[in-house]
Amino acid sequence: MRLLPIVILAAIALSIHVEAAMNVPNDFPRFTVPGFEKQMESVRELYWLHYPGAGPKATLWDPWLPSPSLWPATEPSSDAFRQQWDDTLSNRIIDKEGYVSVHQHASIAHPAGWPFPYWHGGVGGIGWHFSFKDTVGDHWRPQNLNTTADWLTDGVEDQGIGEYGWNVKLTDPRATITAPKHDTDTLQAPFLQLRWKATGLGNAQPFVEWTTKDQPRFGADRRVYFEPYEGDTITYLPIPMYKHPKWNGRITRMRINFGNPKPGAQVTVQAFFTQYDTRHDINSQNYVIGCSTYFRWTGDINFLRKNVNRMRTALRYTMTEHQAWEKKFVFNTWVGHDGRSGLKFVKGKKELAYGHGIGDNYWDIIPFGYKDAYASIMYYSALLRMADVEREIRLHPEWTVPVGTLAFDPDALVKHAAEVKKVGNEMFWNPKTGRFIGSIDADGKTHDYGLTSLNMEAVYYGFATPEHAKSIMAWFNGDRLVKGDTSTGADIYYWRFGPRGTTKRNVEYYFWGWSAPESLNWGDQVQDGGAVLGWSYHDLMDRVRVLGPDNAWARLQEVVKWFDEVQAAGGYRKYYDGSRPGTMQGSGTAGGLGLDAEFFESVLVPQVMLDGFIGFEPTTDGFSINPKLPSAWPELTIDKIRVRDLTMTIRAKKDSIEILSEGRWEGPCFIRLPKGTWQIARIGGDGKVGKFIPAEARKDGAVSVEWTGTPGVLFTQNK
Repeated sequence: MRLLPIVILAAIALSIHVEAAMNVPNDFPRFTVPGFEKQMESVRELYWLHYPGAGPKATLWDPWLPSPSLWPATEPSSDAFRQQWDDTLSNRIIDKEGYVSVHQHASIAHPAGWPFPYWHGGVGGIGWHFSFKDTVGDHWRPQNLNTTADWLTDGVEDQGIGEYGWNVKLTDPRATITAPKHDTDTLQAPFLQLRWKATGLGNAQPFVEWTTKDQPRFGADRRVYFEPYEGDTITYLPIPMYKHPKWNGRITRMRINFGNPKPGAQVTVQAFFTQYDTRHDINSQNYVIGCSTYFRWTGDINFLRKNVNRMRTALRYTMTEHQAWEKKFVFNTWVGHDGRSGLKFVKGKKELAYGHGIGDNYWDIIPFGYKDAYASIMYYSALLRMADVEREIRLHPEWTVPVGTLAFDPDALVKHAAEVKKVGNEMFWNPKTGRFIGSIDADGKTHDYGLTSLNMEAVYYGFATPEHAKSIMAWFNGDRLVKGDTSTGADIYYWRFGPRGTTKRNVEYYFWGWSAPESLNWGDQVQDGGAVLGWSYHDLMDRVRVLGPDNAWARLQEVVKWFDEVQAAGGYRKYYDGSRPGTMQGSGTAGGLGLDAEFFESVLVPQVMLDGFIGFEPTTDGFSINPKLPSAWPELTIDKIRVRDLTMTIRAKKDSIEILSEGRWEGPCFIRLPKGTWQIARIGGDGKVGKFIPAEARKDGAVSVEWTGTPGVLFTQNK
């Protein structure tokens, strides 16, 4: 169950308002296909409906949202989105080890992780909350505050509980506060979180120490040090207890030693509690892809200069923390991310396996840990993106982008990506079902519920081999049926706008907090037979590439028919009002269909027009165009395409590509065309086409065009 980031409520409100009005601005991009004007206008309206909410969100959305928000040359949002992405990506929190924060909304889980699970939703953890000042409420925290009863102090003047928490003055060096006795299971407590503020600690060396049943006295061999803090605002500090080899089994008591070298410090403890590891193992990959996409569309070398080492650090984190460089896949050994289910069945009776099954990515209630297929797919893509960036940096010393010790060898990254693809297609492929699984857990068990989005993205990013891509698309297309699946053939598209999220009923493989999946009907949970509109994009893109443009156009027409009905009914919420099958998920409510609210990826679907049928992709030195037009289309024109400071209108026909432009492009622009022999002619300001000459390409097939003084070019392919 994906829950709503608080910081994006305004964007959702804007999206809902637009849904009601649907007044598409004249300068918003148009898709023009003669004979199919009505369908193209519907695709445009679908784009505009979700475009206002397509700006930066949590790191989860970094691979998906930059492109649809950046390319439309619509004012004032075009420049605004550029600035937002620059600010957001440049300020993504990356910790000292290289982990990139989730940046999802607040809770009492890991501050750099997903907002659940949290300690009071499990068994075996413990927490003390002395103030709720400026903290989120509802189920994100306990309902009642604690007192300091049964806490012990040494070298401390107890000043009572104030607005922000328990206030203490440290009257002696190495002052301590000791929590009440409590039997704590370290499986439920890989981290401790201290919410506090302090002044006057100086060069303190604070630490947490603990006792066990067998070792009832505090000892120097059971300590974890943490950084001192100096400030007037409460900070949230996750302390990685799991890294200490003696933090295991059961803990009987904990003590905070402030490690202050002299008296006089003032400390406020707002809360101290155990914390699950809710970090995601896809953040580094997503961040690298997002930064690369931003740079491709904007050519912003200032952005690249200040972020390239952050990108390198993030990617190295996955290589080392998850052993991806060595193992050639993402191996997640974080506590609780072992891929085992949080639901256990003993003699037919369900038991909750607290601490197991914690999510790693978009599908936040399904375990993906240990040997993680989806994280490996995204790692493969990030490697190729980083290799492309590193190569361009070396080709452009004038950019003065740092290389240095953190830099990667681009050829080594490409070679490594090929190894990741090879290993991944062997390890995560299920030959019985002809598709990729989600993960292999710590017991060596595979889990295959027909995860459609994972398989679609495996094809989309080129992770799947050609043979595996054909198998996956044959499954989607109904050309083959998977024995044992709940949904097969045409029923995979029961929801019309796209495939179900999963094709096999799952009532046993979740984290423990989703403990009664059987209480919902098949299809009434996004992650169990429901569907997400955004993933129709990957479906359409894969159909263009694997099954051909005619197949993709047939599928897109079904999406358009559905959307027209939705709009005629007054929007998503009115369409799915109980008068027909389908329950909406969003804004904290579980349901089967992810269309609006936090499902910002819905903006992806119309991108198939530019990305798929035109085959447009920005590169670090220009762009590529590889049109794949359905046989019923005489041509396709898309306008208002902004790359760097150039705004283009592209018209693609069966054997020609016309590009009209305004604005500027510094230096040569390299355009990659489909294989074949091409001629080029320049188009003058009067619209007249000049003389055709052979389009001379460099070794990689790219044709150089100087846009200065050239309103447009026309490429024709020799037959």
